[in-house]
Amino acid sequence: MKRLKEFFTPDVGYLSFWLILVLFYVVFFGLLVPSCNAQGLHKIFKYSTFYSAVNGGTSLGDNQIWSVTSGFLEEETIKTPFDYNISIGIRKIKRFGYENRANTFYNGTENSYSDAATIGRVDGFEYLFEADFVRRLGINYTNQHHFVRYVADKWVSKVEYLADGFADIKYFEASERFRLQIKEGKLSFNVGAVQRLAEPYGFDPLADWVLDNGTLHYTYLALQEGYNITLDGQYSAPNGDVVATSQEVWEEVVIPEVINDYVSKQRSLIGNIVEYSIVAGFDYYHFTKDFWFHTWGNLMPYHLDTDNEYSYHKYNNNKQWMDYSVGLIYGYRFNKSLGIFVEGKYNKYWNRKWHNFSVGLNYVIF
Repeated sequence: MKRLKEFFTPDVGYLSFWLILVLFYVVFFGLLVPSCNAQGLHKIFKYSTFYSAVNGGTSLGDNQIWSVTSGFLEEETIKTPFDYNISIGIRKIKRFGYENRANTFYNGTENSYSDAATIGRVDGFEYLFEADFVRRLGINYTNQHHFVRYVADKWVSKVEYLADGFADIKYFEASERFRLQIKEGKLSFNVGAVQRLAEPYGFDPLADWVLDNGTLHYTYLALQEGYNITLDGQYSAPNGDVVATSQEVWEEVVIPEVINDYVSKQRSLIGNIVEYSIVAGFDYYHFTKDFWFHTWGNLMPYHLDTDNEYSYHKYNNNKQWMDYSVGLIYGYRFNKSLGIFVEGKYNKYWNRKWHNFSVGLNYVIF
């Protein structure tokens, strides 16, 4: 019962409610629009998959630590709680030729690099709503990826929300682009506008606490946050609890917590801001049974300066910067036995970078 309570946190309940609300909204909207009858609703959800799953397993083994205090041997066992991944989502995305459905059911652990591509496998309406609540090595993360995309012959529109707890990045993005296809549609270029809503990345809450010599005046910061230091070397928290009795513990254990709490608090006090940018991109897809190559890229070279106090322009010396994302999926079969593959994606937005990749070979013995 205790483990179930750990699984079903308020975030899980909120997400479940949100997804149900989205589905209800789509159905209700479809019933209100005269041109969207039951057959139209069926077309919206046709070939889509709703999935939810819980995956778990043993984390790090128990770690025993021995110490000597006042001549007595003391033993402490550090336990890391088990890992888990709670996934819930709905997707309607046509698989590319190189994508195989390895499992009978979606279990939430699939990693499809092509979900980040600007152009889908076919023209038309596709969507993905997925969230993962993860605990790994005792640390909790929340990852979300939602998007609705419509691809036409001459234009592309996409609305997306990404929250990557591992990379500490989250943003809302909408884009409208003109599309030019060449080489029978295998290669396409696109250009248009992007609007992004995110926290003010680049904002440094600790800038006011840095001294002229470049060091951080962390003791004064802690005192301003309510901590107290007595003449006999007692360090106490704002609630009065003693948190350290030596300067070493104070600097190595307490101060990092003070800084982290202060940065989180300051960031939460500032609302999200909107960034308006120009985007140019490309997409190329080629597939045969023995060779496939899929790559895409997006470049944002110009960003409108809205004169916002927390705009990234202020942290970049009022200069323009380059935001971009690229992806590559490559596979080649030399013969029936030997094949190689390369998959990966790389993103750089503001001062955040995150990437994933997979490289390897397969050799089948007949």
